[in-house]
Amino acid sequence: MNFITPLYSAALPEIFLLCMVSLILLVDVCLEERYSMVTYILVQFTVMATFVLVLSQYQEYPSPLITFSGHYVVDKMAILTKLFVLVASFFAFIYARQYIMARHILRGEYYTLGLFAVIGMMIMASAGSFLTIYLGLELLSLPLYAMVALQKESAVATEAAMKYFVMGALASGLLLFGISMIYGVTGSIDVSTVGALLQKGVPQDKALILGLIFILAGLLFKLGAVPFHMWVPDVYDGAPTSVTLFIASAPKIASFCILMRILVQAMPMMSATWSTVLVAVAILSMFSGNLLAIAQTNIKRMLAYSSIAHMGYALLGVIAGPNSALGYSAAMFYIATYVLVAAGAFAIIALLSKQGVELDQLEDYRGLNARNPWLAFMMLLLMFSMAGIPPTVGFFAKLGLLEALVHAHYVWLAALALLFAIIGAYYYLRIVMLMYFEEPHDVSMDRDIKVAPGIMTAVTLNGVAALALGLLPSSLIDVCRISLG
Repeated sequence: MNFITPLYSAALPEIFLLCMVSLILLVDVCLEERYSMVTYILVQFTVMATFVLVLSQYQEYPSPLITFSGHYVVDKMAILTKLFVLVASFFAFIYARQYIMARHILRGEYYTLGLFAVIGMMIMASAGSFLTIYLGLELLSLPLYAMVALQKESAVATEAAMKYFVMGALASGLLLFGISMIYGVTGSIDVSTVGALLQKGVPQDKALILGLIFILAGLLFKLGAVPFHMWVPDVYDGAPTSVTLFIASAPKIASFCILMRILVQAMPMMSATWSTVLVAVAILSMFSGNLLAIAQTNIKRMLAYSSIAHMGYALLGVIAGPNSALGYSAAMFYIATYVLVAAGAFAIIALLSKQGVELDQLEDYRGLNARNPWLAFMMLLLMFSMAGIPPTVGFFAKLGLLEALVHAHYVWLAALALLFAIIGAYYYLRIVMLMYFEEPHDVSMDRDIKVAPGIMTAVTLNGVAALALGLLPSSLIDVCRISLG
């Protein structure tokens, strides 16, 4: 008799990750300060081993598996989401190590909280019911609140954590209220059951529509889209850059996955309703994000507002999805590539910041090419990708969304998105201009920036990937298309 039954083997990656987090907690408490490297090694081993376990499920479960009384599902979308989350978390932990050591931020606590957040994201990816979605979302959110406040001597970080917690609690309440209304109408919290009942013709009364709106409000908060974006600039700016990097990357992918679960799997019959809402949200996000980013002098706040705009672009694929086979896969491709470049951009900000000095003003990037040409070139590739300039991957990501919109007969929305993309290119190219065509504003600033070889290798992989996936995007596009087919 096998110790691991098929029921539990489906959740083996999450079980392994939880056991390792518990072990790492005990090891970190017992270790002396000089052996703190052991905690980091264990964390990265855990992430890599979990990645291998999830990857093995891609062939093991060629068709969707629903288990744990319908609360847990293993399908291609869940597996792909988990792989993206684990890769993003692996690089986030690499980038964070030097930053948190310089600022004496609690290292063991940072890594274990991060791993608990990863467990929450993996549960979100495999959620088969509204209950599992909520549990995964809370398991993600609670560690993030604590991570933002890890720099205890910083009043700004503490304030950001409080704002994030209060607004996150409000969003959780909205989500729960929406779930309760869906349950009241359908009598079920199972995603597939709700979808089947709506397909059979459950009347779309006001309670159902209201429940959908409340659920969307909770999910759009996690994505940071307008009008639930108020927390994004303050948290991105106030949190330690290593935490900002983590928040700006993996959670976006997990939030997109549960958006797909609810809208596409549970409520496809209400696509006319939620598409109309998402059109308004996408337009407002692209408009507000791009225009407010132009006015920023702080690069973290600029990237925060740009992330709002990028979430608006990603929603375009969801809008096109009901009428175009390209829509959902284009949205997943866009989210994945955005996370790739956003992680690299915040990593460079963290690398340039010294102990006690945060180089997060745009003026701090004057003459970066003279101080570290390779780091400036990597930042150039990442900014080009965010702006959607060929041949970087950001160009093909935006092109895929526009193509999906045209196929879905949203030509006017595609034209509007293109206009906002042109406006958004301005503030990305402004950073490139400062790095290459301006002199440092502070002559006392170090002329040479030294970065640990391992971290520089990771940044290089980020930047080169933004270029390589732009030159050869077909493989990742095909994976997204198959997984969301």
